Amino acid sequence: AGSFQEAGMIQQAYNLNFPLHLVPASCAQCPAWSAFSVSSPAIVLETVKQAGAGAEDRPEALVVRLYEAHGSTVTAWLQTSLPVKEVMLCDLLERPVAQGHLPLEQRGLRLSFTPFRVLSLLLVCSC
Repeated sequence: AGSFQEAGMIQQAYNLNFPLHLVPASCAQCPAWSAFSVSSPAIVLETVKQAGAGAEDRPEALVVRLYEAHGSTVTAWLQTSLPVKEVMLCDLLERPVAQGHLPLEQRGLRLSFTPFRVLSLLLVCSC
């Protein structure tokens, strides 16, 4: 019932095509943990991977790719439990773009999306 956004169709499609695989925990009392969360159901965190050669050859860097899936203009917060010290916008070849540094706030990283926009971010961790 309702629109595809209200029905959660995007999430249901990911659940069908990319089912979660359970990994046994080392202890029964281990706390739940998530590396990333996004504040809006319209934003899909599509990719998290180690940065490639285009990312200034930084072994401590990750590429995170997100997109807006509902055809809307939205501001969302990306939160992470990783020790990120720097965030830059990058192109699809994972090269940082000019004037692409993004401020980290206490609530996370504030991102603005237009309909169906893809954002690629280079996250440099203090590992």
